[in-house]
Amino acid sequence: MTEASNFIWYELMTTDPQGAAAFYGAVVGWNIAAAGEPTAGGVDYRMIGRSDGGNAGGVLALDADMLAGGARPIWLGYLHVADVDAAVDAITADGGTVQMGAMDIPVGRIAMVTDPQGAPFYIMDPIPPEGGGESDVFSMTEPQRVRWNELSTSDPDAAIAFYKKHFRWGQEGEMDMGEIGAYRFIQRGDVGLGAVMPLMTPAPMWSYYIGVDDIDRAHAAITANGGTITSEPMEIPGGEYAMNGIDPQGASFGLVGPRK
Repeated sequence: MTEASNFIWYELMTTDPQGAAAFYGAVVGWNIAAAGEPTAGGVDYRMIGRSDGGNAGGVLALDADMLAGGARPIWLGYLHVADVDAAVDAITADGGTVQMGAMDIPVGRIAMVTDPQGAPFYIMDPIPPEGGGESDVFSMTEPQRVRWNELSTSDPDAAIAFYKKHFRWGQEGEMDMGEIGAYRFIQRGDVGLGAVMPLMTPAPMWSYYIGVDDIDRAHAAITANGGTITSEPMEIPGGEYAMNGIDPQGASFGLVGPRK
């Protein structure tokens, strides 16, 4: 059986990389590069650096053509697949759509797709880095990494079936959200990836919860640096807190961390 897919990269599409660097530097502690990568093929693409020296993802500057084509500030995740072209065919056969056709980039082959309900994400077959090793941009426990992946969708049952089929995830356990419905947990093997929930956003989308060292410090930094808070810190199982916001350029995000 094909190994279950993991989130191997996260990308912020934004109209203002410098502004995003200042904002996420203050809120999360990241260091976003001051200039684009020379290998990015003409687009402005900057790495997101963590305090431990690793990368948390990348920042893609949206140019006029991208904006004219409908692109807007957003966070997107990359799911690992063994064959991008075959995955695109299988996803579209099951009702997904192609937002950006399969293409080669210096670090692998990628495509942007949506699930059948319309939530966008990338798929990628990466070129293994020198020295090997798995991507560590996702971690259930570590700050400055994405710690939780949450899908808000118009059809949770269909979405879970889709991701189970195409990415080999599991779905065990749920939390009752009352009138909203069930908050259903998804797993990659024995690792909790996140959850699927009924639609709570204007359109189906993935939300990514970034780990912070102190939820109250990060909360204050959001408003002090031009962001907007859309949900206040709420205690979650295990004693930490989660919240949601919108950065100054309009991309929504989540945060999770302890209260100190």
